[in-house]
Amino acid sequence: MAEIKIYAYGMICISNSFVLKEFPTIDKYSEIEQSYRFPGGETGTCGVVLASLGANVTLDGTHIGREAIELVRDFFKDKSIDISLLKFDGSFDSLEDYVLITEDKRTPFGRFGHFFKQAYEENICHWNKPSEKAIEACTVSAIDDCFGEDSKLAAKLCRKYSKPYVTIDCPYDGYLHRHSAVTVISDEYLNDNYRDIPRDEMISRYAENGGGLTIITNGPKDLIYSRKNGEIHTFQPFSVKTASTLGAGDSFKAGCTYALAAGLNDYELVRFASACAAAAISRYPMQFDPPTLEEIQDLIDRRSEQSKI
Repeated sequence: MAEIKIYAYGMICISNSFVLKEFPTIDKYSEIEQSYRFPGGETGTCGVVLASLGANVTLDGTHIGREAIELVRDFFKDKSIDISLLKFDGSFDSLEDYVLITEDKRTPFGRFGHFFKQAYEENICHWNKPSEKAIEACTVSAIDDCFGEDSKLAAKLCRKYSKPYVTIDCPYDGYLHRHSAVTVISDEYLNDNYRDIPRDEMISRYAENGGGLTIITNGPKDLIYSRKNGEIHTFQPFSVKTASTLGAGDSFKAGCTYALAAGLNDYELVRFASACAAAAISRYPMQFDPPTLEEIQDLIDRRSEQSKI
């Protein structure tokens, strides 16, 4: 296979994750069994998984603040991930999230509202403009819909240079979805933005408003996917023992991005991405042991063998 070069643009933050013996309830103590601090975010995690799959990744997006500079440099130094576009800003408090985790639950919290309020109300913006040069040089791009007009600019540059891109969790009638090769929509996003609309209607809206493939995920339940004027298909996610669901969606996006670059058809792409996410949730912290092509293929082969029985 030819070299796969991915330009990943979007959210890169520091994740502070805590695995608890039991999920906390009000006024009740809960024991921390494990805790880790590592670069994460939708784009940061996606980049880690893509590099593990053998792609060469260029990361771009959020500025890296003073508390995270050395951590980020050290974490990425032995990976096929180019961080030269990232801005290391010693005057900036790092953007960090904090995640409480049990096997089947996770709750993130942080100061993302403050981060975006500074950008849009105070004109203090802590992310890069997308790199036209890096987009021109890539095979496929992965773009988060988190930076408003700058995310849209990244999509426009992909169109300018005929570079397909994958995006996630964006409106069905927006620019980013309209021109994507693959859009992945989580059930969480639908609940937050289109709660009263059935999933079958939402997949139809996305498919009719997009030029590519739309996938709506639903955790361990069947996902659905479709294209404009096409049938709605279902796919049963791979079943694995879950260590943590942290990074599942980002790994699914990474799987879609790699599969798109590899030229897989819609069914193969969905199957690959689902296996990638399944491998990711089978260990914690996944960021230190991301999925490999061999693991993903093993999951696919095992399902194929089971279907013959």
